[in-house]
Amino acid sequence: MRIGTFVLAAQFPGQGQGEVLHRAVRTAEVAEEAGLDSAWIAEHHFIPYGVCPSAVTLAALMLGRTRRLRVGTAVSVLPTQHPVALGEQAALLHLTSGGRFTLGVGRGGPWVDLEVFGAGLDAYENGFPDSLDLLRRWLSEPRVGARGDRYSFREVAVVPRPAEALDGDGSGPEVIVACTSPASVRLAAERGLPMLLGMHCGDEDKAGMIALWRETALAAGHPRAAVAAAGHVSAGVAQLADRTEDAVETLVKAMPGWLRQGLAAYETVDGRPRTMRDPVEYTELLCRLHPVGTPELAADRLAATAERTGITRFALFVEGSGDLAATEENVRRLGAEVLPRLG
Repeated sequence: MRIGTFVLAAQFPGQGQGEVLHRAVRTAEVAEEAGLDSAWIAEHHFIPYGVCPSAVTLAALMLGRTRRLRVGTAVSVLPTQHPVALGEQAALLHLTSGGRFTLGVGRGGPWVDLEVFGAGLDAYENGFPDSLDLLRRWLSEPRVGARGDRYSFREVAVVPRPAEALDGDGSGPEVIVACTSPASVRLAAERGLPMLLGMHCGDEDKAGMIALWRETALAAGHPRAAVAAAGHVSAGVAQLADRTEDAVETLVKAMPGWLRQGLAAYETVDGRPRTMRDPVEYTELLCRLHPVGTPELAADRLAATAERTGITRFALFVEGSGDLAATEENVRRLGAEVLPRLG
């Protein structure tokens, strides 16, 4: 079982953005001290839901502040970035960190980001597969050129080349894909790429997505052993307390204020209507789905998810209290009281 933190850099009401980013960095540092496996960094633009606009930049800082921890993006939004530029940054982090970097990518949403960065709605609706394929070529080939509608350029050398030998490993950084729909599951499976599954869905939904991924990957010709060993990642929420009701109370008091202002700040690029989740109901749902409670309950829920879905990698949101000291304590208890129960 590989347990990591999911760093959203969430701005709770009344907090400054510098304060939030300091808490995000400390979360990774304390995660390493506590013996956790990884830190996964989210990326958002123009909204307090998360104040990190560049997951690869924050990943670079966290890799520099740690020595053992794996650091991944969860995710870098591909439609608003050039795949080659993102590939160059991923290669740099992969090589300079000794292979501790994972590149998570996603399609994002129909947000105003597409307008600001000049990508346009088509990049979100249709461009993700081509962008992903160009990124993967950059991470695996010595020279790359493109002849497509969106990207067209002469063949150039890949520098630095991420697939250079690294402690005997000739592969580039791991790439995972955020999946929220059957279409995105099939897209990842056809390419043999593991999935990052969101914290909004439960074990039954995740098990169904993994079954679809497995079926699609096998049909695409990927080796059965590789399909069986795919390292999918499940995002969730973790909050520990001596009594489960206290852990739940901590999140129900703090998270709805953050969710209310954060989710309300999303703005669509084309004015399409959108429905916001009820913040209190959503918080209560997350408490029911994930390791929120005593260390014993948390370990049982993680073990149950692993048994039902086959997932053994977790990215857990630990800053749900909104408080730095409470977040650090939460991470330390996760390492000291939950990890040993998972063997």
